[in-house]
Amino acid sequence: MEEMFRKKAEATRRLVEAAEEAHLQHEENPDLQYEYFNAVLINEVDEDGNSVELGGEFLLEPNDHFNNLSVNLSLSVVQVPTNMYNKDPDIVNGVYWSEALNKVFVDNFRRDPTLIWQYFGSAKGFFRQYPGVKWYPDEHGVIAFDCRNRKWYIQAATSPKDVVILVDVSGSMKGLRLTIARQTVASILDTLGDDDFFNIIAYNQEIHYVEPCLNGTLVQADSTNKDHFKEHLDKLFAKGIGLLGNALSEAFTILNEINQTGRGSSCSQAIMLITDGATEMYDDVFAKYNWPERKVRIFPYLIGRESAFADNLKWMACANKGYFSQISTLADVQENVMRYLHVMSRPKVIDHEHDTVWTEAYVDSAQLGENKGPNPMTTVAMPVFSTKNETKNQGILLGVAGTDIPIQELMKVIPKHKLGIHGYAFAITSNGYLLLHPDLRPLYQEGQKRKKPSYSSVDLSEVEWEDTEDVLRTAMVNRKTGTFSMEVKRTVDKGKRVLTMHNDYYYTDIKGTPFSVGVALSRGHGKYFFKGNVSLEAGLHDLEQPDVALADEWTYCTTEEHHEHRHLTQVQAIKIYMTSRKPHFKCDRELIQQVLFDAVVTAPVEAYWTGLALNKSENSDKGVEIAFLGTRTGLSRTNLFVVPEQLTNRDFLTAEDKEGVFNADHFPLWYKRAAEQVPGTFVYSIPFSSGGENKSVVLASTAIQLLDDRKSPIVAAVGIQMKLEFFQRKFWTASRQCNALDGKCTISCDNEDIKCYLIDNNGFILVSEDTSQTNLFFGKVEGAVMNKLLLMGSFKKINLYDYQALCKEYAGSSDSARTLLDPFTTVKWLLTELVIFLLEFNLYSWWNCDSTVKAQRSQRTMMVPCDTEYPAFVSERTIKETTGNIDCNGCIRTFVIQQIPSSNLFMVVVENKCDCGSALPVTMEPIEIIYNESLKCDRLKFQKDRRRPQSCHPFHPEENAVECGSANALSFPLVAILIPALSLVISR
Repeated sequence: MEEMFRKKAEATRRLVEAAEEAHLQHEENPDLQYEYFNAVLINEVDEDGNSVELGGEFLLEPNDHFNNLSVNLSLSVVQVPTNMYNKDPDIVNGVYWSEALNKVFVDNFRRDPTLIWQYFGSAKGFFRQYPGVKWYPDEHGVIAFDCRNRKWYIQAATSPKDVVILVDVSGSMKGLRLTIARQTVASILDTLGDDDFFNIIAYNQEIHYVEPCLNGTLVQADSTNKDHFKEHLDKLFAKGIGLLGNALSEAFTILNEINQTGRGSSCSQAIMLITDGATEMYDDVFAKYNWPERKVRIFPYLIGRESAFADNLKWMACANKGYFSQISTLADVQENVMRYLHVMSRPKVIDHEHDTVWTEAYVDSAQLGENKGPNPMTTVAMPVFSTKNETKNQGILLGVAGTDIPIQELMKVIPKHKLGIHGYAFAITSNGYLLLHPDLRPLYQEGQKRKKPSYSSVDLSEVEWEDTEDVLRTAMVNRKTGTFSMEVKRTVDKGKRVLTMHNDYYYTDIKGTPFSVGVALSRGHGKYFFKGNVSLEAGLHDLEQPDVALADEWTYCTTEEHHEHRHLTQVQAIKIYMTSRKPHFKCDRELIQQVLFDAVVTAPVEAYWTGLALNKSENSDKGVEIAFLGTRTGLSRTNLFVVPEQLTNRDFLTAEDKEGVFNADHFPLWYKRAAEQVPGTFVYSIPFSSGGENKSVVLASTAIQLLDDRKSPIVAAVGIQMKLEFFQRKFWTASRQCNALDGKCTISCDNEDIKCYLIDNNGFILVSEDTSQTNLFFGKVEGAVMNKLLLMGSFKKINLYDYQALCKEYAGSSDSARTLLDPFTTVKWLLTELVIFLLEFNLYSWWNCDSTVKAQRSQRTMMVPCDTEYPAFVSERTIKETTGNIDCNGCIRTFVIQQIPSSNLFMVVVENKCDCGSALPVTMEPIEIIYNESLKCDRLKFQKDRRRPQSCHPFHPEENAVECGSANALSFPLVAILIPALSLVISR
């Protein structure tokens, strides 16, 4: 990982050096005319079929490395926000000199073919992107993307900062002025990142904290806190008179206290003043709190067209190293707010410190592929400065250069085969937020593009929530190297099933970055790795068979470091590596040797399955559809017993079935569940399907463990997919067979006096006389019986927490605690004559596997992030058979539960003579955790451990603060006035 990050940082540094040199050689020309490739206008033609201005023919070809977008690998394109003029002299000059970056972009990609997007975001507003790609406006004809508003730009351009925003809510601010003020505040909040701290104070004749709970303090500018404050902006209303002096004093007091206690950023400080005028200069306040050091910068924003009080506000800015702006319309907001960033960047520019910054993980909406789902990434960025001697003390920021690193690339370097079946790697930022973790869920729903509001600031403590003391998080945030262990509850199957295990964690920092990486190994897995040897010839022969596949996201050979190897499959690369004297790419030799061994050892299975397929009597009704096998090296074999078009569940073992295949961060679900059973026993389940769609199949799988004196790990899992009705028919046939001499049953499931169920170890129904109950939770159907089973210890309820959950915004009260029924005396009652059918059902060694599933979430609207508590249930392994009684309003109802040998299944037989409909069901519905106002306030105030950025540039003695704003409203071309500033922003 360190090597990968280092390469990306070097590529960015080369861009910075080239940009500064190009600017140094360029002389500004206000009359410069220059045609460039505008990202929106390329390949556009007018009514006569001629290329439009700034368009032109631009060759684009689809490229799978760039999410199958059509790109140009020779040239970059330039994007200009819709509210800016394409031919503004500043933009034309900047575009002209930054053309020099084209050859650096190409050279960087030649040196490191794993690079994706490289770019330069200019302080003037344009965005140069490589490779060249066409941009499309939204349905309103707008491209609202402004590179200066992206986190990578802001973090690279400025140092961490503490900001107090003062909003004038006196009577003169009514109407449009207050609307513009709200938008200005929201835009300022958008420029703050996770290393910044802020608060908002509204003032008239009194001081009103927008969030009263946060009186006198600052909060971290993470997305959750910023969204919280934005919701409160609508509650501002204008009345009374404005007493600015009191508000300024309050702001200075807060910043002083925060600085002394070290609770904020401990770096730059600023006061943002949003008002329609100031009747005096308040020099007495500045003299008391800010002079002569002037450590707090003042940024006044004059709202409205009138300039009567502009001089006072501009004086405040100039006297306190700030910048004055006038905002007349909503269209002016964005551009004027941006100006403060360049003032804050001056000390860093004068110091000429090219600090390397790394963003938290984010999903690039602009580049979401049609079918690829989210592609989380981090960005490495560096500031670009003017190095001209005549502007040195002005600290002119030219922009920011950056490149993206897909998280998927990080996952490829993880040796998954060494981590064991349940092991995984994870990484966090200096704020404790997840960069990489298998439990990070950034989207509202799988397959959708809509991102959760705070997906980029999910804390490690929210996924490793069993660590209640934050021992692991604290150590990793502080870049320690060490180990930690704890018992954890890992959910699978979209949270419907739970595995309890003991994890050992190993962690260290990633040099040259603000990240720390950890590895979790589950005890019993990942400690030992079986090694075997086979001849190279035999291994390659069996590896190339059509029924063999390797894990798509595992790295056996690194084929992306050279362009000529990108087309190779992993099997082709393995063959070249093992047969060439000097292969030109790197491979994991140990992993390859073991995957060749697995290919040879599992080869006989193919012939066995083929024989079964040819033997019509074994599977005459095509009940068994697929047999499959997976090994610890990511190798899988699959055999279809029906043509693909006849498969009941066509998603199984495909890319659509994310949990059911070997992924970069997990083994298949059927493999993991089988590994938690006693070796030799089968795990049966019905897949949970998205949208409630019933796939009507049953999956069964079992783990393969070498039985000798050595501590052998589980080396493989095998299984089958069968039709649900085939499985159920087998059960009902078996349930009618008895071992009495005459073969007759004294009682069977056909008897109307009893109900028979077949349930799995998590309480889900596989077989019921009422087919509509299939795959429902047993407690929902037989609440009284489930409560009794819980009371008797046959099943255990495990409480789980989801801190990335979604709840209805209008959610009302929900039933929470379910009261268990009182214990009643039990009557021994056994259905001894039932033949347990599954002993027969180890299906001629059709080694079988359990399917992975898509989330079964009801389609809801108005979903908002929330925290939930929800139960999962698991059977007690030691209990083979239990009987019990239930009192249903004076009527005694008896039941028996018996474990099916060599499986995870239980047969439950319940007397049908009593009406227990009044008993409450036992459900698995999540319950929202409601925080009262006091708790909400505590959560807002509470700051977890975080590590501040090492670099800080709050001020510089040589800074020239004369350039501190103009009293004239900025003029824009007419087109800019027509564009509403409230357009949706493309998140980068």
